Amino acid sequence: MTRINTNVSSLIAQNRLQSSNQDLQTSLTRLSTGLRINSGSDDPAGLIASEALRSEITSLNKSVSNTRRASQIVSTADSALGQVSNLLNDVRGLVVEAANSGALSDEEIAANQLQIDSSLEAINRIAQTTTFQGRKLLDGSLDFVSTANSVSSLKDVNIDQANLGTTGKIDVDVKISSAATQATSVVDAAAFAEAKSAVEIGSAANSVTLTADANGSEFNDYTVVFDDQATGAAATAALDTDTNIITVTYDSTSGTSTHNDYDAIKTALSTITGFTATNTGTSPDGTAAFTPPAGTLVTAGGATADELGDKLVFQLNGSSGAETFNFGAGTSGDQIAAAVNLVKDSTGVEATYSSAEGLTFTSTDYGSDSLVNVDIISEGSLGKFTTNLDATRSNGTDIKASVNGVEANGKANSFSINTSSLDLSMTVDKGSSTAFNFTISGGGAKFQLGPEVTSNQQARLGISSVSTGQLGGASGRLYELGSGQGKSLESDVSGAAKIIDEVINKVTAIRGRLGAFQSTTLESNMASLTETAANLSEAESSIRDADFAQESANLTRAQILVQSGTNVLSMANQNPQNVLSLLR
Repeated sequence: MTRINTNVSSLIAQNRLQSSNQDLQTSLTRLSTGLRINSGSDDPAGLIASEALRSEITSLNKSVSNTRRASQIVSTADSALGQVSNLLNDVRGLVVEAANSGALSDEEIAANQLQIDSSLEAINRIAQTTTFQGRKLLDGSLDFVSTANSVSSLKDVNIDQANLGTTGKIDVDVKISSAATQATSVVDAAAFAEAKSAVEIGSAANSVTLTADANGSEFNDYTVVFDDQATGAAATAALDTDTNIITVTYDSTSGTSTHNDYDAIKTALSTITGFTATNTGTSPDGTAAFTPPAGTLVTAGGATADELGDKLVFQLNGSSGAETFNFGAGTSGDQIAAAVNLVKDSTGVEATYSSAEGLTFTSTDYGSDSLVNVDIISEGSLGKFTTNLDATRSNGTDIKASVNGVEANGKANSFSINTSSLDLSMTVDKGSSTAFNFTISGGGAKFQLGPEVTSNQQARLGISSVSTGQLGGASGRLYELGSGQGKSLESDVSGAAKIIDEVINKVTAIRGRLGAFQSTTLESNMASLTETAANLSEAESSIRDADFAQESANLTRAQILVQSGTNVLSMANQNPQNVLSLLR
């Protein structure tokens, strides 16, 4: 059909040309922006997925930045704590040097004290001036806030991490099922039982034994003197109470005399009040003449109440070291205890004695590392120490406790837990089994380590104060080493050594905990976040970014189609003119 009012071919060509122009415009836009999706109409579903990924990537990148910032804070704190450790080591050396009082003058010890005072001031200054972007790190402002100080049996508490959740607090309930114990070893009182004074006169075949009638030392140190007399006289014995000398007169003539045998001497000695005489061997038939000991002097003696029955040598081992003790017969239980206590700082074992319970060796420390080992090297045949020793080796036990139902790791009087919600360590009074509770209501340095603002993607780290008033342990606080304080070099060098050891261990523990948090939590978190962000970026790119190879081909195709469409439209617009040839 030939028409001029409606040019259908032109309309078709226009539509095709418009479509080609749109394709050309789309290709130009994608190539100029590098994005396949520039508006929602390009790919609605892809746009939604892309925007969701972009949001996650942004959060992850901020989490990486947060983690990096947290690591910088921890590094700053650790650097300052390193200086504190150096100062504490210097103080430790000054304390040890001052203990050499036999070689140091008072002026030298005073100079050491001045250096300690200066070090304490430097530690306080570090605690107050260590900051990160104006925020103090070591003054205690980043420590957790709790009611633990109100617990009387709690000597020390370190709250390392706590997840306070949406409530902003966490209750800590501690139950102690078994208290820590010391190592003990007991020598029963029977080893120090009272004995009677006794002396044996004569030979192995024939003898007279003179024994005190009563236990104890009342009849110790009596001397028996033998005096020969006329032939045929009966043997007699007399006691001089002023000199404690028993004089025995006897007939030394051998033969058949009834007055010179062992039985006659026994009869004579039995007349002495307080003693009983017995003989072995010869009967009173006069067949064995009595022969007095050489020198004619015999000292009567025996164990006193609460004394050893014979000589004793033993080695005592504790967790701090070992000492060997050598005691003679007659040494009292109190004397043994005093000798052991004199060196208890070297052995870690102390001793007590009572006539009712005997001698008790006890470790100065608590827990499974405490030790009492009594090694009997030698004991006389009359001694009863070995047979009455209940245990040659003994160890203490560690505390057993639970925190919020979680079984704690116990060591001596200290215990700790480490869970996702709570990481803390505590020390209670020696041997305490008292249950207690307290509340952590805030504080700590909160770090946002994940892309979601939820408690399980956050970490709260407690950094306690390192000022001299806060650093310390069971033996005291660091400030007590200052001039005029109870543990200064002039007052108590040994006490100062104990405190400085505890403080060094505490600062080292803080540094170790911060280092572990930085190396395990922060660095691993940063690596994980970085890899996740890279993977999400790749996924977002595959959805949103333009494929230049494909878009270049599309651009070329669209350009050709536009050019072709333009020519075709021009030809279609000329078609109505063909009608004029029909009108001629």
